[in-house]
Amino acid sequence: MKVIDTAIADVKIVEPTVFGDERGFFMETWQQRMFEELVAGKPTNFVQDNHSKSKRGILRGLHYQTESTQGKLVRVIKGEVFDVAVDVRKNSPTFGQWVGEYLSADNKRQLWIPEGFAHGFYVTSEEAEFVYKCTNYYNPKAEVSIIWNDPDIGIEWPIVEKPVLSEKDMKAKGINGVESLL
Repeated sequence: MKVIDTAIADVKIVEPTVFGDERGFFMETWQQRMFEELVAGKPTNFVQDNHSKSKRGILRGLHYQTESTQGKLVRVIKGEVFDVAVDVRKNSPTFGQWVGEYLSADNKRQLWIPEGFAHGFYVTSEEAEFVYKCTNYYNPKAEVSIIWNDPDIGIEWPIVEKPVLSEKDMKAKGINGVESLL
């Protein structure tokens, strides 16, 4: 496993070691001891796995929870997405800053998004299947959405046409109009 730092120290890119031959490939996508030592730097317990499927142009996010905060280890098993993490920790020196990374079935990269970050992704392939591990349970009563194109954040999405959003994401507010964490 190779761990790559991003512009925000707590967000990490994880590249698994892939063993391949004419039969296909094998890779270890997660291992508790290595993850805690090399990525999270602390004991980490995942309690929920999620799987979503989306078509090209779908933008999901930017979401986080004000209670039962979640760390997420995310990856794509089919297609490609542009994945984004935004720091929403009020006392953080990187509050409001973002990191974006292409995740795909081809590059097999994963992104570690710790507690205290909003998360979202935009599908760049015909369709994408996105899977992720969460450190806490989904709590819809504590979920917050930040508008995807907030000028105070300035995410450089690779969007070629207007993205398709959920009703919830269409009603999202800017980062300065939502509750920050920690």
